[in-house]
Amino acid sequence: MAAMTASPSDSRAPVLIACSHGTDNVRGRLEIDAVRAGISALRPGLEVLEAYVDVQEPDLVDVVASLRPGRAAVIVPLLLSVGYHVKVDIARAAASRPGTVSALPLGPDPRLASVLQQRLLQAGVSDGDPVVLAAAGSSDACAAEDVAEVLAVLAEGRTGTVQAGFGSKASPSVPEAVASYRPAGPGPVALASYLLAPGYFHDQLAKAGADVVSEPLLPDPAIAAIALDRYDAAVTRLLSGVAQPGSGCRRPCRSLVPTCVRSAAIQPA
Repeated sequence: MAAMTASPSDSRAPVLIACSHGTDNVRGRLEIDAVRAGISALRPGLEVLEAYVDVQEPDLVDVVASLRPGRAAVIVPLLLSVGYHVKVDIARAAASRPGTVSALPLGPDPRLASVLQQRLLQAGVSDGDPVVLAAAGSSDACAAEDVAEVLAVLAEGRTGTVQAGFGSKASPSVPEAVASYRPAGPGPVALASYLLAPGYFHDQLAKAGADVVSEPLLPDPAIAAIALDRYDAAVTRLLSGVAQPGSGCRRPCRSLVPTCVRSAAIQPA
């Protein structure tokens, strides 16, 4: 999609605020820094700002508040699924300022499944080996649906079984998912790390009882490309005055959640 060059009140494209969770892990921080650099390389001249919802600074709320009046902005969640941070933290930050909207998170996207498969191959996992897709987890039903959609694409390219496991707030847990494969025999069980970068949740995967743990998604140029796609879609909404990314969401999770970022206004009432 071509870069947008206009905004409601400025001839420049809206600023892209790349908002990630934040981590204490040094390598994890460098990987997220590289995503922002990748976005800038793909879209020269686009203003890209960093922001976080936890652990690191600058805080998203402060970044949004620091924008000059009239400067349009799109918050792009560098997160793999919806959940509290997307629906609450990021939504509130966008709602706090005119001319600011939030984009959809990175996942689900078939390109993420491709990166997962590449990581499994790099880890020496055979095509028929059972795999647990290890995600961070959320109590939001739409987050589980996001994971399920990526899992379905990953499973299409493998002959072995693939099931999900979660680090917290959802079930089955990663260790439970690994254990469910053991009665089938002594063969290897692999964990596909559905995490952007090294950090606390990835460290916990080593304790889950699997035989192999793949590396996180980063580094991979697909992440910056997906982030730009999310930005472009949000800019289209911003320029057209449409507050939501779509309407009539028919995903199974819709009836289970009060707020859907795909069918209802992102900004909270």
